[in-house]
Amino acid sequence: MFGGLSVNTVVWFAPIFVLAIFKLVFPFKKFRRSVTRVLMAMGENWISCNRLILAGGGTLRWKANGIDDLRKEGWYLVLANHQSWVDIFVLQTVFNRRIPFLKFFIKHELIWFPFLGVAWWALDMPFMKRYKPSYLAKYPEKKGKDLEATQRACQKFGDTPTSVINFVEGTRFSEQKRDNRQSPYKNLLPPRAGGIAIALSSMGEIFDAILDVTIVYTNGVPKLWGLCCGDQVQVMADVRRREIEPSLIHGDYQGDRDFRRKMHQWLGSIWLEKDKRIDALTHDSQSSARVA
Repeated sequence: MFGGLSVNTVVWFAPIFVLAIFKLVFPFKKFRRSVTRVLMAMGENWISCNRLILAGGGTLRWKANGIDDLRKEGWYLVLANHQSWVDIFVLQTVFNRRIPFLKFFIKHELIWFPFLGVAWWALDMPFMKRYKPSYLAKYPEKKGKDLEATQRACQKFGDTPTSVINFVEGTRFSEQKRDNRQSPYKNLLPPRAGGIAIALSSMGEIFDAILDVTIVYTNGVPKLWGLCCGDQVQVMADVRRREIEPSLIHGDYQGDRDFRRKMHQWLGSIWLEKDKRIDALTHDSQSSARVA
């Protein structure tokens, strides 16, 4: 299983890297747009091959609801709970060719990561620059510049259908992390609203909807290495479409305390519903297993 996934990655990464160089060298807008479409198709083919490899080995068994009315030519902000690096494989499998190729907000410093930085840039991953409060205290003139840089990075998505994903917990869930953070939720860590605020302020007017994804592993949370080595993973993905409130698009998350409070309340209500949904999906899967 690991060998198949590795070979598939190398097979598709090589032409992606070559086209990335052409895209970097020739800064013509129409040419870059055409190359980007080819790169997105290659990314989707890579995911499709991964899906076949995992399905053929009986490794990843998944069910999903709420994915029938999605559009490949739409614009979506995807929110999901985060338990394992396998979540990325699950989301790619569930959404591949149903919505545009999933993109992740990546720290700006990672653009210099060998090989992968170029590939992420070529695939139009939005690079996000964030200044720490200590840095802003020393250089107050930089306040807001990080948001402006992120907004400029997202401008190219205005005429290209795009899906952006955000794991708003900031890290993978564990009971220890839940207890350390004094989370009010049974199955989730407290959500962090900063990344969502940046995504909405940068692209909120062009998103068609938010796709709220609840991921539940019915036979235990898997490890990525276990998946690659053939461990069976059973997962359910519950997808709910949420409309974007206009009041959440225009606001100063860093400087407006009332707006920040409203954003936290809105995201907290989604997380409370998701927490209950995880319990319900877990209960349903356990009941089905007992019947079987």
